[in-house]
Parts: sequence; C-alpha cells; structure tokens
Amino acid sequence: KWCRKAGFCEVLVVSVADTYGDGVGDLQGITDRLDYLQWLGIDCLWLPPFFGSPLRDVGYDVSDYRRIKAEYGNLDDFRTLFSRAHQRNMRIIIDLPLNHTSDQHEWFQRSRADPEGPYGDYYGWRDDDSGYPGARILFPDFESTNWAFDEQRRQFYWHRFYSHQPDLNYENPAVCREAFEIVRYWLSMGVDGFRLDAIPYLFETEDGDCEGEPATHEFLADLRAMVDRDFPGRMMIAEANQWPDEVSDFFGTEERPECHMAFDFPTMPRIFYALRS
Repeated sequence: KWCRKAGFCEVLVVSVADTYGDGVGDLQGITDRLDYLQWLGIDCLWLPPFFGSPLRDVGYDVSDYRRIKAEYGNLDDFRTLFSRAHQRNMRIIIDLPLNHTSDQHEWFQRSRADPEGPYGDYYGWRDDDSGYPGARILFPDFESTNWAFDEQRRQFYWHRFYSHQPDLNYENPAVCREAFEIVRYWLSMGVDGFRLDAIPYLFETEDGDCEGEPATHEFLADLRAMVDRDFPGRMMIAEANQWPDEVSDFFGTEERPECHMAFDFPTMPRIFYALRS
C-alpha cells in the first residue's frame, strides 16, 4: 500500500533534459536528474506516454506499445532509469492508453485493409454512424461525431477522442488478451504501476452512455486480479473524468477490487479557478 503515502510527480520525458543535443528530452536526462527529483521529495515518478507514436496527441496516440520512441531512448535506457530510481527507493509508473490506438498502429492498418482477417474485428466498425446514440462527444471543439468514415474499408469506425485515434473493440477477446499482454510486458520490465488513460470508455452499449459500463468494470477487476497475483505490490490508477460518485465505482468491491487510486478531475479546474480569482 505504498501508493497511499507516496508523493507523485508527473515527469514529461520530452521536457526534463536533452542528453543528445537534439532538442528533445529523453530517458537518460531523467536518470541524470534523479538526485534532484529525490531531493524534491518525490517518491514516485509518473511518465506520460513515450511509446512509438506519430505524436498527434502528445503520445496518447500509440502506434507501438512495445517500442520506445527513438528520440526518447531505448529499452536499455528505460531499464537503467528504473534500476537507478529503485536504488533510491523511488518508484515509477507509466501512462497506458488502452482505450484507443493511433490510426497508424499496425492493428488498425491491417484491420482497415482486411475486414475478414485476424485484425478485422480489432476496432468498432459499422456500416453507418448511428450506433451508441447516448455517448457524449468528449472533444466538441474538434469533433462533431464519435464516428469517422474510412475510405479504404468503406465503413465507419468508432472513436471517443480524435478521429485519428480509433477505439479498440474490447468485445473481441483477442483485444482483451492483447491488453493483458501489454500490461504484463511492462510490469515484467519493472514498472511499479500504471495510469490507465481513458479507462471508462473500453466497452459500449447501445442503450447506455458508454462510460463505466459493467463490462468495463469486469475487465478492470480481471486485470487487477492478474496484477495482484503475478506482480504483487504494483498499482493501477483510474483516469476517469467523471463525478466522484461515478469515479468511486472504479475502486471495485472488496471481493472484486479494481483500481487502487483514481484522479479527482472536478477538483483540478477549481484549483485553477481559485488561483485566477
């Protein structure tokens, strides 16, 4: 239960320190400044996405979950960062966007090219854009609908965020297995936990609002059970932009726990409002 007392700090890889002189921060730059970060009193570093990505959404548009973007370093740099942090009794969690991928991800490229192939059902495809009418549009300044038409496949695909971020289809058991393997991959690498990005939106129903649906909670409870069993001491944070009575559901129950912690989104804008006034 270390996370209940830890002081967390978001550390953007791109912004801390540029080791190679290319104008981009990198993992080695964070490693070189661990003494300073420890001096600040930080117990756990939270690293936003550093995976392979076209960076149309600051890395939350993942094109390869198992590759570190070359500008940030490589797996050896990552292992060194974790080793040096753990030597200082500091922990590291990473951001994991499991709800959607980049439209440049191999899964999506193969899904749009071969509807009958093994990846054809990895995303939510429809012949029209009338599905899930109760789902709100999360980015109304940028998107007018949650559906986008793909010229190659000649169908619409579902997206809760930007149209270049198609949602994965968690009704497909293969997608659930992929998500579990990605989590296992990084936990085996040594990470101490995850900020589960956009976690309310994994499953959809035609008559619901597609946020925190029962199947989403079942998935999270299964994921937590795997983490507790195979990687004890690691933690999961729910990034759920909802009101507290809804966010509390992401803790699960005593019999079926889900996330250890959750973001408190309603508090954040009020901090800014208070400062402004």
